[in-house]
Amino acid sequence: MADVEMVPEPFSAPDSRELDRERQEEIDGRYGQDTEPGVKPTEADLEVFLVARDGHGSALGCGALRALGGGAVELKRMYVRPRARRIGLGRRIVEALEAEALDRGFQVCRLETGVEQHEALALYQGAGYREIECFGAYADSPISRCFERRIAG
Repeated sequence: MADVEMVPEPFSAPDSRELDRERQEEIDGRYGQDTEPGVKPTEADLEVFLVARDGHGSALGCGALRALGGGAVELKRMYVRPRARRIGLGRRIVEALEAEALDRGFQVCRLETGVEQHEALALYQGAGYREIECFGAYADSPISRCFERRIAG
């Protein structure tokens, strides 16, 4: 895993779109439908979209940041392909996104995940995120769990 590189790429790039499609298929498979409330992220409203690539340039996973206001940013579009799971790649993507958030002046990272995404829940709690009341479009979602972590100050 030492040869994995986090590369900022357009959300509209072919590998970015394919990773996001795979992520959505997995969500749909777990819940039977698209469960994301609110406005879906677009290339225009993402601070950064990172693609994790191996030493051969193959896309292994991704994650994004979307500004929330008040010094907070939301982790979005987290996904690791099944063949690259269980090697700490999700944690590396979170750490890379936090570094990007700090570079952009954000102090707090927030995120939402679903009650059926047990791996994601473990990842975020293990990375130091604490559960908070659901925010924004997630406030009334019975299947959402929200977390945050102060990264500065």
